[in-house]
Amino acid sequence: MAGRQMMPRSKSRILLFSLSLLVFSLLFFLSSFQQGTRLPPTSRHSLTTATTAETSFVASLDHFLANKSPSTKDDTASPDADVTPLDDAVSRSEADRLYSDPYYPVGLPLRVYVYDMPKKFTYDLLWLFQNTYKDTSNLTSNGSPVHRLIEQHSIDYWLWADLIAPPSERLLRSVVRVHRQEEADLFYVPFFTTISFFLMEKQQCKALYREALKWMTDQPAWKRSGGRDHILPIHHPWSFKSVRRYVKNAIWLLPDMDSTGNWYKPGQVYLEKDLILPYVPNVELCDARCLSETNPKRSTLLFFRGRLKRNAGGKIRSKLGAELSGADDVVIQEGTAGEGGKEAAQNGMRKSLFCLSPAGDTPSSARLFDAIVSGCIPVIVSDELELPFEGILDYRKIALFVSSVDAVKPGWLLNFLKGISAARIKEMQQNLSKYSRHFLYSSPAQPLGPEDLVWRMMAGKVVNIKLHSRRSQRVVQGSRNVCTCECRPGNVTDTIPIIS
Repeated sequence: MAGRQMMPRSKSRILLFSLSLLVFSLLFFLSSFQQGTRLPPTSRHSLTTATTAETSFVASLDHFLANKSPSTKDDTASPDADVTPLDDAVSRSEADRLYSDPYYPVGLPLRVYVYDMPKKFTYDLLWLFQNTYKDTSNLTSNGSPVHRLIEQHSIDYWLWADLIAPPSERLLRSVVRVHRQEEADLFYVPFFTTISFFLMEKQQCKALYREALKWMTDQPAWKRSGGRDHILPIHHPWSFKSVRRYVKNAIWLLPDMDSTGNWYKPGQVYLEKDLILPYVPNVELCDARCLSETNPKRSTLLFFRGRLKRNAGGKIRSKLGAELSGADDVVIQEGTAGEGGKEAAQNGMRKSLFCLSPAGDTPSSARLFDAIVSGCIPVIVSDELELPFEGILDYRKIALFVSSVDAVKPGWLLNFLKGISAARIKEMQQNLSKYSRHFLYSSPAQPLGPEDLVWRMMAGKVVNIKLHSRRSQRVVQGSRNVCTCECRPGNVTDTIPIIS
């Protein structure tokens, strides 16, 4: 009897143990799956796509033009198009979002409407570049290769190519393209102002600028906001210059602010409205393997290669050249951005601890970003400089800021650099390796790359844009229709002390 009674109890224990094991395995699987899905999209994408990103403008453009056709849609509007239907639709859409989205109007992703412009403003200009970029005899008045300059300022291409890519090919989560104007937070105008400036005959270019201006300002969305929610990529300081005064309310994508007034008229550009974007680097990225090989061998204290005679704030270059030339462990070279210049600059930066980044014709230059991706600590001598994405990035971690007054004092700059400890240099080099990804445009655009940071910075502007757009729509005749409560002091850089 006892034996017969023990058998069911033994089977029950085995069954209970099996069920417990099954439940434990299931819970473990679910936990692992959830942890996997909690991995931030940025991290997942950066792990799986970093090696497939194309950072060459020419190579990316070749692939783009071979695989992309102009849209059959055309957003061209009549000059007398009524704004009321769009305004009503926007009001309904924004009310729906206000009562359904607890984070509206802040937060990501941004909703961007990309205009479908006639191809003479877009594809035709890209083809013009591709069909002529091998012409190395085309130079600017100061000897710089025209096509190289276009590449440096090709931010318009990288942003547009990402925005119009199929959703399945995009990696960014900070921005989505919408196809209904009333759903948009911002409007992107894909006009290639730099290509047209450099590759078209002067009067032909000005005529195209006027056509583009009329095309934009005829849009009901432009009329509704006065252009305040429209993004214009005018990254070269000469581009779109003849018609800028008509679009000063729009968001300009710029290389810097240049508060001296040499390139932009007073009141045209300021940080609250516009956005600074980095130049496209001229040199190749010095990746982790490259840095591990070059950092222990950086025998040059300070390196500079470029044109020493510049205008405006760039006159500091000739003074620095006179002060530093012939000093021990310092390399100062005159040169341009041609193919040979690119190789010489890349080699020099990878052999140097510090790279001099003085003002040029404008406060900024591509040299700063060349230094960053080369692992060379920038020494910035540009008192009026504004920097890209400074609401997100802390440049004190990767660069040294020196006032022009201090930099030209006899012996001062070299003594300053020699006084920086080895530990501090190593720390800044490590930070450079982390920061370089923020300055590499690519296709597909990478999370935390410059395209991504553009939209993260833009998110901080949206509420203010809506405020001024709505305010402009309701002011009555005789009211103070221009808000003058502006407080924009000049950016005067003092030397930032280094704690060794």
